[in-house]
Amino acid sequence: MSLEMYLDLFSQPCRSVYIFAKKNDIQFDYKKISLFEGYQYSEEYGKINLLRKVPAIKDGDFCLAESVAIMLYLAEKFHTPDHWYPADLQKRARVNEYLSWQHSAIRIHGSKMFWFKLLIPKALGVEIPKEKMDNAVEDLNASLNLFEEKFLQDRPFIVGDQISLADLVAIVEIMQPVGAGMDVFENRPKLKAWKDRVRAEIGAELFDEAHQAILYAQEAVKTMDPKKMEHFKPKILRYFLS
Repeated sequence: MSLEMYLDLFSQPCRSVYIFAKKNDIQFDYKKISLFEGYQYSEEYGKINLLRKVPAIKDGDFCLAESVAIMLYLAEKFHTPDHWYPADLQKRARVNEYLSWQHSAIRIHGSKMFWFKLLIPKALGVEIPKEKMDNAVEDLNASLNLFEEKFLQDRPFIVGDQISLADLVAIVEIMQPVGAGMDVFENRPKLKAWKDRVRAEIGAELFDEAHQAILYAQEAVKTMDPKKMEHFKPKILRYFLS
């Protein structure tokens, strides 16, 4: 039975899984789950992932959720090159260190900026209070500073001279606010140079393909059906603005 991947490339974790599989020539059936259409709440998808989130995979009778768990599973099953998740104890620890940190920093702050600058005002019709927007920008910049100073330092990639899962997870999150019109690379030459190296290692064509949806998000939001977003509106506003 073929490997099935349930993805929406608006989602950062989905992009990391998609890029990792494509880059390593892992064959899979792409099952698109449109989050803004609410497909994750369907009865059918609930049988794949009761968490109602993406990404998820189905490998025969085995279902797995959570992007990091999925990529580690794929790395071991398909024996991907060592640099993605090094066997060396200390290099692997560096990858794990970043993956453990990013959830409460780059991920949450980049996601919030995407919602604050684009989806909440444009798709939900709710303006973000200036104080909350200013605080969100400050939080994102603080996380980017830590990324440069702690995790990147003067190395080409997070672990050293080669790309790893840490870089892949980082780049998809850092690109998220770019999709909302925020140039996070402006006045950050170190971050910009790192992004260019990651894009080159992934391959420009694959990188751009995976990020096409997010980079055209400002146009896509204009065609979203507000009625379909009403179902999510209370939960989203409670999460971001309460």
